[in-house]
Amino acid sequence: MSPSPRSWSRAGAALRGWRTRQWTVAGLGALATAVLVGAPTDVVPNPLFGRSVPVQWWNYPALVVTAALAGIVLSTYVRQPSPPGTTPARAGSRLGAAGGVLSFFAVGCPVCNKLVLVLLGASGAMSYWAPLQPLLAVLSAGLLAEAALRRLSLQAVCPVTASA
Repeated sequence: MSPSPRSWSRAGAALRGWRTRQWTVAGLGALATAVLVGAPTDVVPNPLFGRSVPVQWWNYPALVVTAALAGIVLSTYVRQPSPPGTTPARAGSRLGAAGGVLSFFAVGCPVCNKLVLVLLGASGAMSYWAPLQPLLAVLSAGLLAEAALRRLSLQAVCPVTASA
């Protein structure tokens, strides 16, 4: 099911209504996601983690897209002042979590993933898992984008209020 033009319009309206607080949380959330996904997978070079297989060119844009969308989804949980009597929007919560976890598997080293190694072995990880990783990255971005779209479009219709 593809998103309707109305949900895109509502999502855009919600983004235009964001204040500094929401944009700050989105930026910090994106940075935290980049570190939490990028450091253990060694897409973001660091002294604590390493990879047996070099980072692929598509790992970088996949990490950037994941981080940006995760930051937006995270920022939809920030409460904004709004008229009394409105209810919280909950749509997209599971999609965002699934997209974030999937992105970790998408950009990770294929032979460093213990679960994949146990199931497929090292040659299976390189032969079967590694070619699937770009598809996982696209699926992850799609889930995060759908979560962001749902949460933003509901934010414009049913804004979250602070409890009294």
